[in-house]
Amino acid sequence: MTIDRRSLIGASLGLGAAVSAAHASERKPSPTAPNASDFAPALVPDDGRDQTEALQAAVDSAAEKDIPLVLPPGKFLVSDLRLRRGSRVFGMARTTTLVFSGGNAFVTGDKADGLVLDGLAFDGAYKAFDTARGDGLLTFSNSKTLHLLDLEIQNSSGNGVSLTECGGRVEGLVIGNVLDAGFKSLDSLGLDVKDNTVTDCGNNGILIWRSKQDEDGSVVAGNRISKIRNAAGGTGEYGNGINVFRAGSVLVSGNRISDCAYTAVRGNAASNIQIIGNSCERLGEVALYAEFGFQGAIVANNLVDTAASGISVTNFNEGGRLAVVQGNLIRNLVRREQEPDDKRGEGIAVEADAVVSGNTIENAPTVGIQIGWGAYMRDVAVTGNVVRDARVGISVTNAADAGKCLIANNLISNAKDGAIRQMDRGVFQGPDLAREPGASDRIHVMANVAV
Repeated sequence: MTIDRRSLIGASLGLGAAVSAAHASERKPSPTAPNASDFAPALVPDDGRDQTEALQAAVDSAAEKDIPLVLPPGKFLVSDLRLRRGSRVFGMARTTTLVFSGGNAFVTGDKADGLVLDGLAFDGAYKAFDTARGDGLLTFSNSKTLHLLDLEIQNSSGNGVSLTECGGRVEGLVIGNVLDAGFKSLDSLGLDVKDNTVTDCGNNGILIWRSKQDEDGSVVAGNRISKIRNAAGGTGEYGNGINVFRAGSVLVSGNRISDCAYTAVRGNAASNIQIIGNSCERLGEVALYAEFGFQGAIVANNLVDTAASGISVTNFNEGGRLAVVQGNLIRNLVRREQEPDDKRGEGIAVEADAVVSGNTIENAPTVGIQIGWGAYMRDVAVTGNVVRDARVGISVTNAADAGKCLIANNLISNAKDGAIRQMDRGVFQGPDLAREPGASDRIHVMANVAV
């Protein structure tokens, strides 16, 4: 049965909605079309009483009859509402609000293929729920072709939305004031997470995770993410705008991410990740990260303004390798002087099997481009970049057992402590290779311009 939103809203005038008994008599449903108010004549908006039983009956009856349920404006107190295969519940432009009245769960569904939620608002009232039943205000599992559209989800004591083994579309959601993550997907069946607003989250914005390393294929695009804290602490597990963990072939593009305690986009053991065309501002650590056991990362055409580091492609010691870092604009980096061992201040850092090309970096208080760390460097080409106003323009590890690199055709302007220097785990050593290239079968420096 195919339904578009315009025809559904129009049809709802004839079909009716789950409305109060006082208004039900005024409705004159079509003699040939079922009236949704028949599913729950006792359902009354702004009643002040828990209406789970009436709403559950309406949801179940509509699903059995393959009919969408259209709810009127107003607030409904609800606890442990269970959605099922074919449930389609529509609200009126987020003026229909389900408020959590407390209990083990708020809204859940298992094997709810074809589920549609559209135009509703959900208020968790910061009430605790049993995480054994689900770790989000909205928790769905084992469900294909979900459609979560134009929803508002607020005031969660855990996650906002949590999906396990689900596929479909998550689009146009507004998620805020949640104490853990705004949106979490585990073991996706292929999700489009697009054009959502996620703000004021305690630990993370959007999570795309897998229980073991495998292809995922989710698309995370066009979202606005801001004000992400790291209430749980740690060294990067929390405080991220978008975190892709063990999930392969995920596309993260066109997102606007700002004011995160740690990272805008963090790929951890996420092979074939693409981080493309994102706008990232005011990050507490590395803005864009590909780390630990991954193979394959493209980080291209992103803008980073104000972070402890711009882009880090790292952990060759854990198998992290193979990257293209191209066409990014990175500026206004800061050193974390309060950190004894991890001050940062690098524009771009790479380690193995990587091309760094066509990037522009300005104001890097440590180094514009850092190649390798100790022995962890192999087959890196750094070409055609512009580095301005850095302490050192480009640094390369001096470990004798590190691999080879090419540094060519870069423009380095106003590097205070040298345009190209060797480095021993953060300590710069030796002459400026831009002016004294020297003879090395490991480090090839040619045709750079230092001004």
